[in-house]
Parts: sequence; C-alpha cells; structure tokens
Amino acid sequence: MLRHVAATLVLDVQRAATVVVQISLAARADLVETMEVSVDGRPAGPRVVAGPHGTRMHVVDADPGRLLVTYVAEVRGLAPRPPVDEAELLGYLRPSRYCESDTLGPTARAEFAGLVGVDLLAAVSSWVGTRLAYVPGSSGPTDGAVRTLLARQGVCRDYAHLVVALLRALDVPARLVAVYAPGLAPMDFHAVAEAYVSGGWHVVDATTLAPRSTLLRIATGRDASDTAFVSVHHGLATLDHLEVTAVADTLPDDDVRTLVDLA
Repeated sequence: MLRHVAATLVLDVQRAATVVVQISLAARADLVETMEVSVDGRPAGPRVVAGPHGTRMHVVDADPGRLLVTYVAEVRGLAPRPPVDEAELLGYLRPSRYCESDTLGPTARAEFAGLVGVDLLAAVSSWVGTRLAYVPGSSGPTDGAVRTLLARQGVCRDYAHLVVALLRALDVPARLVAVYAPGLAPMDFHAVAEAYVSGGWHVVDATTLAPRSTLLRIATGRDASDTAFVSVHHGLATLDHLEVTAVADTLPDDDVRTLVDLA
C-alpha cells in the first residue's frame, strides 16, 4: 500500500516561544519525508527529540513572527509490530488525565463482563460508537472520558479517550495514538485507541471514519496530553492555519471484528 501525507501549520508568534510540533510520522525504515520550518521566511531549524514508540518531537525556538511548518511524507508497505515490554504494558493499565479508568470501572464491568480479545474490542468499539454523536466543536481541550460519556458527544480524541478508559478499567493495556487517516472526511489529524490483546497492539476506532489498515502513526501516549500536534511553552503563539492531507492508493473495507495492526 502506498500512502502520501502532508501537513502545514502557520502560527503567529507574539512573544518568543518554544514550539513543539508532533506532525511527522513515527520513525520507520520505509519513510521518505521532508520538513521545512521558517519564521518570517527565515529558516528555523528544529531540534528533533525522540519520544516513545517512534514519536518524534520537532522543537523550535521561535522569535516573534509568522512560524510556518510544512511536512510531506510517503510510505510503502506495513510497519513492523512495535516491541513490547512489561513496564509498558503495566503503564498503559493506569488511569491518566483524560482516561479516568478508575471512575469508569463499574460501567465497564457492567457492560462488558466476560468478553475478552477481539470480542471485547469489537464490543467496546460498537458501544462507544453508538452512544456518542460525532459533533465537531462539542468538546473542550480539558474534557476527559467521563465528561464525554455524560455529554454523549465529542470528536475523535473523545471517542478514543472513552475507549481507552473502558479497556483499562477491564485490565486491558490501552493507549492513544495520533494518526494520519486516509479516507477521513473532513480531513484532519485523527486520534484512535490501541489495545494490547492476543499478543499484540491493535487499533480500535469507534468513530469508524477511516479504514484502520490505512492509518499511519504519528505520536503515541497515555492520552491526548502526550500526542498534541502542537504545544507552546515559555511564550505566546496562536495557530492561524492548519491543513492536513492523507491519501492511499486503496481504501479497503473495515470490520470492527477483525484485529488490525497500526500499519
């Protein structure tokens, strides 16, 4: 499978700031990519900081001005299965800021008692997908899984947070992944859950807005606090423009009852 992705960010830096950008694909052997960063037309080479699971953070010390980031990448084929260690599995069982699995324990046990493996992932995906309405702009940046469930609406990160929280409440390691998603409409960065069952990490996307086999990993973490596409520190900058593109040479069918690795 051949996939092309691209992203353009424009930020207005009002006070000198440290800007952390996570829009590049996670490191992989078959990756061909370019990234350009400038402030008012002057090159501003970022520092690359390695994060977990191939995540790459591009850190820019930006002076006041118009910060422009452009990224283009192409990949062929599938990524190898990510390595797994016990500390990682234990870490992704714990509650986190946006995934309050301890609070949602009674709900998870009442709805999914006795289910394991692919049956559990399919049930959680369908349950979340049928109980939430996808409503752009309906949630705020500090909303977590509990608030999402009470509001019964959200966007992709809210769906993913609720899936992750429910699975962790059932002692299934789960994490959030920011991805490029060929087939997504309208196009944007996308967020999905990834759960460890049957000896591997598998994608759960309760929105069903894009085929899981076409998704490409950007950043991986406990929840959206680890995977934001841009963060601003030690200054002031606002996002003026965002454009995302993700296309694949084929868009296969998807079945929530099939285990799918993030490719």
